[in-house]
Amino acid sequence: MHELTAERRIWMYRTMVKSRAVDDRLNSLYLDGKTPIFDFRAGILPGELHPSNGQEPCAVGVCAHLGPDDSITTGHRPHHVAIAKGVDLKRMVAEILGRATGLSGGRGGHMHIYDKAVNFGSSGIIAEGIGPAAGMAFAAKFRGRQSVAIAYIGEGAANAGAFHEVLNLAGIYKLPFILVVEDNAWAVSVPKSYSTSVPRNSDRAAGYGIPGEYVSGNDPDLIFAAAGRAVERARGGEGSTLLELQTTRLKGHFVPDALAYMSADERKAMVDMNPIYRDRLTAEGVLTNQEAQSLEAEALAEVEAAFEYAMHSRFPNPEAAFDCVYA
Repeated sequence: MHELTAERRIWMYRTMVKSRAVDDRLNSLYLDGKTPIFDFRAGILPGELHPSNGQEPCAVGVCAHLGPDDSITTGHRPHHVAIAKGVDLKRMVAEILGRATGLSGGRGGHMHIYDKAVNFGSSGIIAEGIGPAAGMAFAAKFRGRQSVAIAYIGEGAANAGAFHEVLNLAGIYKLPFILVVEDNAWAVSVPKSYSTSVPRNSDRAAGYGIPGEYVSGNDPDLIFAAAGRAVERARGGEGSTLLELQTTRLKGHFVPDALAYMSADERKAMVDMNPIYRDRLTAEGVLTNQEAQSLEAEALAEVEAAFEYAMHSRFPNPEAAFDCVYA
């Protein structure tokens, strides 16, 4: 299990800054061409956009333990996890903007990011990634490899049939599989108390003979520690783990969700939370203010370069729509 060194905390901080910068830039770009009358089909970035703002700790705390051979699947809110896993940032932004230089030639868009180089994939279908990730874990065990496979889902997706079916198989076969449930308390506009019969999905793990752990506070360091235990267990042949991570969705479910289903107090409490822990690291002497500013500048420059690359990339030829399909 990796130690929580100063270097790893700095990496988590820098990665969270980069992830937040990508989402903030996408949020701004997404509205271009859609106002004053909002139209999902219009603008530079048509379709839907699901920001990761606030959920960055869930990505860095887990991915700090992983390498390129470890696999990850995520759902429709994938940016923070993709960035923490090391997905090519320029090609990811190009993919989101539908450009030919994107990871999938512009075909997948924002919800379907795929990078074979780091074994990362996402899907807009709720809970779809649980089964494929468990399959990757089964393949790793069958081939005698030390790699682990992780599926990220939201707490609403924990009520899908795949959640129960896959955890049962993971328990039977002791797969090197980790199911990460990002609990932001809202399944789109449905509060967790309306959709789930138990307060914590981590308690459900016992029904499948695997450990479940709940991590509160949206804290990168606590998530790092819990993920380390789960990864060590998986690599050591001891089987799967269910991690439920309390987190906060600082934006609506999608742009332009106005959060009308929340009370004014709930919205204010949400906006006041910021898990990117610069103040904590400087207070503890891990970074000076000048070092933090320098790291932030480097991260923002990398993000800006990715958007410049994407914005100046060409769109796919219309004929390319017939490529990569089966007759």
